[in-house]
Amino acid sequence: MSKIFLTCAVTGNHTTLEQHPGLPVTPEQIAVAGLEAAAAGAAALHIHVRDPQTGKPSMEVDLYQEVVEYIRRHDRAVVINLTTGPGGRFQPSDDDPVIPGPRTNFLAPEKRVAHIAQLKPDIATLDLNTMTFGGEVVINTPGNVRRMARVMREAGVRPELELFDTGDIMLMRALIEDGTLDPDPLCSLVLGIRYGFPAEIEALLYARSMLPAGSIWTGFATGRMAFPMVAQSVLAGGNIRVGLEDAVFLSKGVLAPSNAAMCAKARRIAEDLGAELASAAEMRARLGLAAAG
Repeated sequence: MSKIFLTCAVTGNHTTLEQHPGLPVTPEQIAVAGLEAAAAGAAALHIHVRDPQTGKPSMEVDLYQEVVEYIRRHDRAVVINLTTGPGGRFQPSDDDPVIPGPRTNFLAPEKRVAHIAQLKPDIATLDLNTMTFGGEVVINTPGNVRRMARVMREAGVRPELELFDTGDIMLMRALIEDGTLDPDPLCSLVLGIRYGFPAEIEALLYARSMLPAGSIWTGFATGRMAFPMVAQSVLAGGNIRVGLEDAVFLSKGVLAPSNAAMCAKARRIAEDLGAELASAAEMRARLGLAAAG
């Protein structure tokens, strides 16, 4: 079994302070939580930012810059993976579905990747899903995905393709065929989101079977299946991810003390199954990322 890498998804968009009072919200809290996760075994940090006053998701470039600069001051090696997910949500208003409701957050594709162009992280997520998500719809049209991918390529940033269902994989393959994406994709198989892939081993194996040859992939699940999916992804030959973005419990009824505690548990699971976690430097080498400097 070759070495696998662990990604920590530090805070995300949807976890709330009501669900977990220790959720990192300010740039310093997010950065410190990420550094602690790295010390616990995470080779990569998947980062969203929040408005420090309200705790709500934000796409402010200055907030991303604060987080990235703080992490880089203390750890040059850890792989930084910034989200581009926010900006594709549509909520039809009750009276007229053509009019956006208050939870709509549509942004032009270039604005969704403005922080990528400026900060040039190692990796940036690129969502390929168009699906019902909660009470809204997430929309990522092929044209908008191409525009975002172009900015990432020009910035020298490797996309991580977020795949929520079979149609997303088919879109990815079409984007590889037309040259938008490189033929050796870095993928995340996202399981457990309602109306997408269920958090089941059969779904993981089916999704894996659809990936192009040469794909490097991570399988992860949300909610109570987060840690069972760590084991299933390891056994299926994938990389792993945990963090407060995806789940808040360390075990049944026990809130996770921190992202670092979740990473330590994921590491134990992986190692008990015979896997060895890659360091950040080893992950960089495997993905063809620039060495830390």
